[in-house]
Amino acid sequence: MALSKVRKAVVAGKFYPQYAKDINKEIDAFLEDNKGPKLEAIGCVLPHAGYIYSGKVAAVTLAQIDIPDRIILLGPNHTGNGAAYSIMTDGLWETPLGQVGIDRELAQLILRSSNHLEDDSLVHLEEHSLEVELPMLQYFKANFQIVPIAFMSEELDILKQIGSDIGSVIRVSDYKGKVLLLASSDMTHYEPEEEARVKDNKAIEAILELDEDKLMRQIKNFNISMCGYAPVVVMLSAAKMLGAKSGRLAMYQTSGDITGDKTSVVGYAGVIIN
Repeated sequence: MALSKVRKAVVAGKFYPQYAKDINKEIDAFLEDNKGPKLEAIGCVLPHAGYIYSGKVAAVTLAQIDIPDRIILLGPNHTGNGAAYSIMTDGLWETPLGQVGIDRELAQLILRSSNHLEDDSLVHLEEHSLEVELPMLQYFKANFQIVPIAFMSEELDILKQIGSDIGSVIRVSDYKGKVLLLASSDMTHYEPEEEARVKDNKAIEAILELDEDKLMRQIKNFNISMCGYAPVVVMLSAAKMLGAKSGRLAMYQTSGDITGDKTSVVGYAGVIIN
């Protein structure tokens, strides 16, 4: 039996602590006043910046979700490597908190259902947008499997079709109600905080309405530099196939809330879809 390939952590010690005890300590601090009941969710949006900046938003959001055994990780391709629509169908992802396996069966079902996804691990080797989510998830849940998918496209019709394909696979299989769709995205990048908040509210409004078309219109009309709009479009499309009816903003803040510098910030939103 062939050994599974291991995707090593590439941003440990950069975006989040290098050692498990420090990861747990940092997330503990984020959650001092945020340990309420957990609810079922179909999807969510989480930021993927360094934990010092966006970790609290991600942690507070995940603390409200009853995390299932399988998570489809949807993220932007920042590297420019690999295919435009890249799914990784086999292997293990390693973080300081341990290894997480890919659900090969679910990944293959999704791949076979899509005319656009390609089985391509190249983009995932150096891309941080999905890796950063894993230690957060591992903090809340000891055992789960993932399906990593990355996007380097703004073709709305194709993104919606991929989301529909993913939703259809889950809906007609034994996975319905057992999968979380996690879209990884930061919001506005490097603008004055007052302007960033206005723009981000436009994007968040569309996400809460579960309206992918409106989200893309808002991004174009207001020039919103949201890096993960593609995975959010896919997540919303799939979530609606699975019966999603509403969205809720769990938390929003900017890097300026941490640094005190309001002249050039990045926005971070945590959204729950159910």
